[in-house]
Order: sequence, then C-alpha cells, then structure tokens
Amino acid sequence: MITHSLLPLFALVSLVVAEPLDVPLVRRSSLRTLNRRGEANLAAVGRAAEHIRLRYGYSFPSPGRKRGGQTVGIELINSNVDSSYIGAVSVGTPPQNFNVVLDTGSSDFWVAASDCATCQIKNTFDTSASSTLQQPQSSTGSKEVQIQYGSGSVAGILAQDVVSMAGFSVNPQTFLVVEQASSDLLDEDTSGIMGLAFQALASTGAVPFWQALTSANQFTSPEFSFYLTRFIDDPNAQNAEPGGVFTLGGVNNTLFTGDVEFLDLSSSGVINQNTFWLLTVAAVTVNGKNITLGSTAESLAAIDTGTTLIGGPSDAVAAVWAAVPGSQPVESMQGFFAFPCSTSVSVTISFGGTAWSVSTDDMNLGSVSSNQCLGGIFDLGLGSQIDSGGGNPSWVVGDTFLKNVYTVFRSNPPSVGFAKLSSAAGGSGKAPTSVGSATITQTEVPIPTGTGIPSSSTTASAGSSSTGPTSSASSLFSSLTGFSICSAISLVTSLFVAA
Repeated sequence: MITHSLLPLFALVSLVVAEPLDVPLVRRSSLRTLNRRGEANLAAVGRAAEHIRLRYGYSFPSPGRKRGGQTVGIELINSNVDSSYIGAVSVGTPPQNFNVVLDTGSSDFWVAASDCATCQIKNTFDTSASSTLQQPQSSTGSKEVQIQYGSGSVAGILAQDVVSMAGFSVNPQTFLVVEQASSDLLDEDTSGIMGLAFQALASTGAVPFWQALTSANQFTSPEFSFYLTRFIDDPNAQNAEPGGVFTLGGVNNTLFTGDVEFLDLSSSGVINQNTFWLLTVAAVTVNGKNITLGSTAESLAAIDTGTTLIGGPSDAVAAVWAAVPGSQPVESMQGFFAFPCSTSVSVTISFGGTAWSVSTDDMNLGSVSSNQCLGGIFDLGLGSQIDSGGGNPSWVVGDTFLKNVYTVFRSNPPSVGFAKLSSAAGGSGKAPTSVGSATITQTEVPIPTGTGIPSSSTTASAGSSSTGPTSSASSLFSSLTGFSICSAISLVTSLFVAA
C-alpha cells in the first residue's frame, strides 16, 4: 500500500427518514468465467485468483492483488455471469451518475476523472461541472493518493463533494478523483469502486460512505445487506443481468426466510474487527465428509462481495479436493483443481452456527477438458511469499458462497449475519420470478417489472441527491449509466471482484 495523506473529515450527512430502501445490483462482463459452450475462461479465472491473493497481502515473485432513519433497497446489476455486482451512485451538483462495484473487501470510494487518459472508461466524473466540489490542499498542493489493488492500482487527487445513493447523501464525502488507473482494473462500463469495509482500511483516510450514514443515525438499523443472483448455470446469460438487491439501513424481509444468524466479527494478530468483515471458518464439508481445518488464526475469513471465488489455505483446500474422487491440480493454473464434470461437488461452510450449502452450480466454473471441470475453491497461498503470522486472512469468501445466502453486515455490534433465501429471491440465488423485459435507460439491462422491490421497502433513485427515496424502480434504473462491474473481488470486486 502506498503511503498516503490523511484528510480530517467533517462529514455532514443529510437527514432522511423512512423504512429501509433496496438498491438494485447489476453484474459485469469482461471477466466472464464461462464461454457459450460452458468452457471455463481460464485467463479470467486466473486473473481473479491473482487479484484476491495480492489484495489480501499474498505477494508473489515476478513471473515465474433519527429523526428516524431509513432502509433503502437498490437493485443491482450482475456483471459477466456472476463475476461482479454493481450499483448506481451520484456525485456532485448537479448529480453525475455512475455505476460502481460494491465491495465489502475494501474501504475507499473513487471514480474516474474525465481527464484520466489511462482509465478506458466510458462514463467519467467532470470535476468542472460540479459547483460543490472541494479539493483540499496540502503545503505542496493538492493531496495525491495511490491505491493498490491485487489487479492493479489507481492514483489521483483527494476531493470532497455530495455523494448520494438510494436517496441517502453525505455532504461532503471525501473520495478519490482518479487520474491514472491500470488498464485491466475495471471494464469500460464501470466508473469506480464503493468500498464497504471499515475506515481503517481506507488509503484515503476517509470515513466510508456507509459509516458516515451510520454515524449520523440515518439508518433504521446500523446495517446493510445483500441478495445476489446467479447466472453461472444459464447458457443464455447476457453480460449484464439483474443482480439482486443491496439494502441500506436494514434488511428486506421478503428476500429471506427464518431468522438472520449473526456471528460476531473475529480478530487475530494485526487483523481486527475494525478492518475487514472477518469471521472464522468453523467447519467445511464436501459431499458429506468433514474437512480438517487449522487453528483459529488459519481459519480467519474475509467476507467479500467484491470477490468472485472462494480462496483458502493450502492444507484445507487440498483436503477439500481430496474428498472429490477424480479431482486433480490444474497444471496451468497454480492453486486450482479440476474434477470430473459428471460429479456434483456439494460443499457446506459453517462460521460457528448453521452449515450453509453452496450450490453445485457455483462449485463448477466450467469445463477445462472434455471431461474435467474447474472447481470454485482455490488455494489462496500456493506459491506466495507470505510470512507465517503475517496477519492476512487465510480465507476469502466471495460470491461463490454469498449467492447462496442473504447476507447482512452490521456495525453495532460488529457482526455478519446469514439467512436462507426466500422463494421471492429464487430460493438459492436464482433471479426472482418478477424479472421482466423492461430495460434500464441507456443500458438495455433487463429489470424487474413494476417496482421491482417488495412492498415492504421502497426504492430510491441512486442518481438523485434528494434526501427522500422514491418508490419507482424505473426511476432508479433510469439513473444507471450502463456498465458492468469489474472483477476483482468484490469488491467484487475485484477479482472477480472489482477493484
């Protein structure tokens, strides 16, 4: 991580009152893991894995990443067949609208500037067009920051402006206006990343958008939640599909059944509950067989919406695939395993409570030969030069798992919760039955018919700086500018996350 200047924040958050709002998600495409024949895209999968490793500190040698409070839901875009999930945000006055990766594995918010020659992004932020933009100065001029991700880096100038999502606004929000970016970091339709982890991880030193809202008591509950769709098993899936729902300020009760099982955040060594969203992997089964895990420190897991896959420590991953007859390492992809395509790999993961099942579809990333398919769990540390006890999470649990549950991130008490998906959410991560043929303005992305959001919540226009949500999903979607999320983990992203 590059040394950076810290900026004191005096965030004024606009007051809003209402019930939780849902934010639609969308998914991106350049990192597509399957081709139309169901074959695994090895290059994309490999980049995703490398991104996750680098992102979590696994370095590698060079060849050889109240007034009340509200709850608001935003519909998401599923990009590139479950590679990443994106939502809409607006910046400035008048508001400029952007699609960004929603990433619980990082904490910075940034958007590409209109003068970023290396960004290769269609929709960029025009700083000269915002009347409320502020650029803090240091003794040597503008404050410059570089952010290093596993899949590349970005660099730019710190700024402050009005930032709005789903009717919630922070004014001013400190963020990075990116003037340089690695060419493969984001695809051309993605304008940036919204980090949803804790402030301690932020290279900008800024309070993350969600934390500013929580501190200002703008949420009905101090939490946000995700329902993510699955299209990896759909041979006709487009690069952008309905991605699910991101709910700020609470949960959407129609998207899960039973209770949310909350687990307190874990900590170990230099990692603590004020950085990543960390849980401890307590048990893993494969086709009914228990897998031997290491110590608590070796089982620390980052819950990361910005990551596509599941990465784990060498011994545990080897044990996972040893439980699958006919599995074998993929020589061309360090840390990955293939298994007979005729075999269904049934995995459950427990973090100290319920053993949650991972769909067999999510465990199969596509064929690598006539009868072998690529597995969705890979060795995070294989070939790395990480020091023992370096304080890095040993597991990174991304969308391969998160598509199978309703996930709630809660700041007080610090915890992550999971619940069983309801039939309205497809029951197992499938697109809901309410998805129709309507399209997002300027993006041609299918969206749910009607409001697209269950009646217990309302949908706000992510492109509006107003303090109150609107109930029309079409209003929300018309503000989306149409792009797909990057891979990077979560973030996605992103390796398959975005970042």
